[in-house]
Amino acid sequence: MNKILSSIKKPNLSFWQIFNMNVGFLGIQFSFGLQQTAINPIFLYLGAAEDLLPILNIAGPITGLIVQPIIGAISDKTWSPKFGRRKPFFLIGALLGSLCLFAFPFSPALWVAVSLLWILDIGNNMAMEPYRALVGDKLPKTQLSLGYQMQSLFVGAGTVIAMISIIYFQDILGLAEEVAGS
Repeated sequence: MNKILSSIKKPNLSFWQIFNMNVGFLGIQFSFGLQQTAINPIFLYLGAAEDLLPILNIAGPITGLIVQPIIGAISDKTWSPKFGRRKPFFLIGALLGSLCLFAFPFSPALWVAVSLLWILDIGNNMAMEPYRALVGDKLPKTQLSLGYQMQSLFVGAGTVIAMISIIYFQDILGLAEEVAGS
């Protein structure tokens, strides 16, 4: 299957088509950025001891090591006539990640937040690995560098927006006054 796909002549895409193809990285990195910014304050709020934070955050490295290679290999060999090669993984990963991000601030106990972190990280990694391969799938060699530069742009932008937006989410959820009052 890979040999067949790599031998097909890929059309040149316009700048805006490449831009559009990579916008999903903004969402994936936004999710990773929110996770990195907000998870420890949520853990502390739920009663975690500071010396346990590193072990509670182990989900990221472990799921990255396990999930990305597995999903990458599966998505390389998967083909759906309706959705193509990578889109089912984007969809499932995005749904898992979104649901976890919405549930995090309302975690009633530490074990719920830790479980949500693991599921969030699985969803993020499930969407991330096939998304990286999309540029190689869709672009001819002459446009690969532009495609990967566009990915990098959205990776950085998603992380920065997540870091900044955490302040606004605290205000929206009314957590800023609660944290200031304690």
